[in-house]
Amino acid sequence: MTLSNKLFYFFVKWFFYISLKVYNRISIRWLSPLPRRNYIVIANHCSNLDPVVMGAIFPGRLRFLAKAELFEPFIFGSMVRALGATPVQKQDSQSAGAALRAFLKLLDDGENVLLFPEGGRSLNGKLQPLEGGAALIALKSGAPVVPAFVAGTFEAMPPGSKFVKPLHLSVVVGGTIDTTDYAGRGREGRELLLRKLEEELVSLEPKARALL
Repeated sequence: MTLSNKLFYFFVKWFFYISLKVYNRISIRWLSPLPRRNYIVIANHCSNLDPVVMGAIFPGRLRFLAKAELFEPFIFGSMVRALGATPVQKQDSQSAGAALRAFLKLLDDGENVLLFPEGGRSLNGKLQPLEGGAALIALKSGAPVVPAFVAGTFEAMPPGSKFVKPLHLSVVVGGTIDTTDYAGRGREGRELLLRKLEEELVSLEPKARALL
C-alpha cells in the first residue's frame, strides 16, 4: 500500500472501530495470540455488517471478497475497499474456482484473508453447514486458520436491512488451527479439517452470545 492508502486504511479502521464501540458497545474476547505469519480467519456470516466488524477489530488488514454492488455507493465503497475488500462480479462470486484462485493469490502475497465458510449469509441468524472451500484453501496455502464467531449482527442488521440498529455486538476469536496436521491426506484430510473448523465455530458461539 502507498502511504496515502495506509493512512486512509487506518482512518477507516478506527472510524468503524470507534463507531462499533460507541454505537453497538461491541465486546471482543481473544482466546489466544494470533499467528506470527499470515493467516486465514473464518467466521460465521449472517449480516453485511460482519466483514466490517471483522476488519475493524483485527490488528492487521484482512482481505476478503465482496460483491461488486457493495461498492456502488462511492463513499461507503471506498471505505470498504480500504478496509480490505476486493470487488468481484456476481458470476465470479458464485464460481468456486475464481474464489479459490483469488484467495490463494492473496495468501501467496503475504496477506491475511477473511473467509465466510457457510457459503453465504445465514437467513435465520444460525450457523449453517460449512462448505469445503475454506478447508481446501487452507490446505493448498498451508496457512493457519483462526476461527471467530460474531454475535448480534443478525439482530442489528439482518439481510435486507440498510441501517444498523444500536444493539450490542460481540466477537470471540478462538485459538489457531495448524493446518499442517491435515496436509498430505487428500480428501480425508479436507473432511477432517472441515469438521474441525465447524466444531470450533460451534464451540465459540455460546461464548460470543454470553457477552451480549
